Amino acid sequence: MTTTRPQSRTLGDLLDELAATTPQAPALVSGAERLDVAALKARTDDFARALLARGIGRGDRVALLCSNRSEWVVAALAAAKLGAPVAAISTFSTPRELAYALRHSEARALIMLSTFRDRHFLQALGELCPELARCPPGALQSAALPALRTVVVLDRLATPGAFGPTEFLACGAGLAALEKAQAAVTPDDICFILYTSGSTAAPKGVTLAHGPLLANGFDIGERQHLTAEDRLWLAVPLFWSFGSANAMPAIMTHGGCMVLQEAFEPGAALALIERERCSVYYGMANMARALLEHPDHPGRRLGAMRTGLTIGPPEDITLTIEALGAAELCTVYGSTETYGNCAVTDAHDPLELRLVTQGLPLPGMTVRAVDPATRAPLPPGEIGELAVRGYTTPGYFRAPELDAEAFDKGWFLTGDLGSIEPNGRVRFRGRLKEMIKTGGVNVAPLEVEHVLLQHPDIVQAHVVGVPDRLKGEIVAAAVEMRSGTEHDAAAITAFCRERLASYKVPTRFAFRAASEFPRTPTGKIHKPGLRQELAQDPASDGTS
Repeated sequence: MTTTRPQSRTLGDLLDELAATTPQAPALVSGAERLDVAALKARTDDFARALLARGIGRGDRVALLCSNRSEWVVAALAAAKLGAPVAAISTFSTPRELAYALRHSEARALIMLSTFRDRHFLQALGELCPELARCPPGALQSAALPALRTVVVLDRLATPGAFGPTEFLACGAGLAALEKAQAAVTPDDICFILYTSGSTAAPKGVTLAHGPLLANGFDIGERQHLTAEDRLWLAVPLFWSFGSANAMPAIMTHGGCMVLQEAFEPGAALALIERERCSVYYGMANMARALLEHPDHPGRRLGAMRTGLTIGPPEDITLTIEALGAAELCTVYGSTETYGNCAVTDAHDPLELRLVTQGLPLPGMTVRAVDPATRAPLPPGEIGELAVRGYTTPGYFRAPELDAEAFDKGWFLTGDLGSIEPNGRVRFRGRLKEMIKTGGVNVAPLEVEHVLLQHPDIVQAHVVGVPDRLKGEIVAAAVEMRSGTEHDAAAITAFCRERLASYKVPTRFAFRAASEFPRTPTGKIHKPGLRQELAQDPASDGTS
């Protein structure tokens, strides 16, 4: 079955297009809720009218602080219908990070949960804005957040200064101006502001526009061969680009169904994937490993799982295919600034290509490797900084200085090392800033990790540079060994010396269990944390 590219070029119009053609098609599963397209549109329109009644219009930012629930999708689509950019806030946010996002986005409305897991967001908001308790709902006047007027608390019936969901929706009852407001939204209007950490002290607000979001999302779905019959399991948070700028537009533009898991828990995930017959996996290797190692895994029927997206070395990709049975799993390359992905392997590519490359650039995307110093393009196969042109961010929100640093004559400079192979495929080689300089010579951690993973007893390996008085940096590796095998640094060193130049061979080893590696909230290895740990642990030196 083939899918025709939707005619719509804004997210709100896409929902209406789907409702007009397939109103009864399943669109969203969230907890006990099951919404078809018509029901999703009805809820979205009601929410959009309420936003409109509170004075939210084109260009006004709506902050959204919510876990993977139907309310996240409804609120995001409703704001999209008004041309109001959604400033997506992480549910991992501390009070300081919440305050920063609200100040930086200058949000006029905040749609939020009062609490999630161990985070008490409403309490933090009250401490930031003590005026909340004294102002009528929708009329906040805060010294700390002067732009913010309306607060909607999704999981409370009523609270001082804020609307509960029922009271909020009542604001827009009977309002007839939605169609006119939606008609004014253009493909170039900003749809999302996604906050991402990176090279700056404060998170960067990456803006993404409607038109490229839908165009690139459709092409990502095409690489997975998605159809209206597909059901996408999503425990990766929607407030990250992997969820909102990738999974959501990919499945929506193909008329499929999103199955949300509010927070990842492997036993519940296995049950949900089996019950809903999910066919598309979006996740990281640590999630796949947790599914594979869960005691319920052998008894679960996951036969519907077919494709999806992940990142990682070949061993992680192979493990994910084993855990889910997703034989057509795709690997990807990209960043929030490139609408999630700029290169994706095809689900029908030979497995070998899907294991070692990140595929061809997507339509509308051009990727090249450039010399990090001169920015001159490099020939095929040569490693340099990856640069992307095409569907890239219109810019960082309220940060022209970051735009000037990130772009060179229209090319987005990713900060990643990689090559464009002779066959045109993108091959990621690591982060530029993670390059190790030992004795004046550069060492790419990914190359050393690849060699270490060829050792029959090593399950995972992560390489960093740690400070050294004589060489500036030395190569250090943290490895997980297979259960029951010997932790023999000397033997691993000898193994590496047969395959690597001497200056690339790690001179410090640390042996870790899988649970002992520092990780980011997305489950990726936190290299700065690992570097700090290994720098403070000279006793792990395997060559002394």
